[in-house]
Amino acid sequence: MTRPYGPAMAFHRKQLRVPVPAVAAGRHVKRYHVNLDGSEIDRARQEAAYAFLPGLLPRPDGTPAATFTVLHDTANGIFLNAYSWYWDNVLYCRTAAAGIPFLGCPDEDYTHWVELAEPLIGCVWELPPIEHERSAWIRHVLRPDEPDLDAYLADLLPEGPIG
Repeated sequence: MTRPYGPAMAFHRKQLRVPVPAVAAGRHVKRYHVNLDGSEIDRARQEAAYAFLPGLLPRPDGTPAATFTVLHDTANGIFLNAYSWYWDNVLYCRTAAAGIPFLGCPDEDYTHWVELAEPLIGCVWELPPIEHERSAWIRHVLRPDEPDLDAYLADLLPEGPIG
């Protein structure tokens, strides 16, 4: 099958890395990185992605200010998915890409980010952190009498094969 963005992709496991959490626009950000071989994502790509991140975050609403991101470096471009906890128990999602003209990127440069107009939430390699983060949010923020944001931020999906 020929696709406008390239040949069909066979499924294979990728690798997940978990850099230390950061802070962006006053929100605590748990970070997940996905790529084929588990190597460090190029520093310039990371810096461009995290510089773009504040524009993907929701306005404060009283929910503990926590976000988790998935930065997925692929052979066809790079994606940044920002999932923020909002309205107590709702996941607010905004996505961006670089290097993928098919999705509206200005060029094939992996540091020129644009927010995606398509309502995409993630591919098969980007979804496992959502499952983990949902459970962690319930365990540490929703279930206890007092939310424990520090415990939530420390509860990370382990590095390794993903998909």
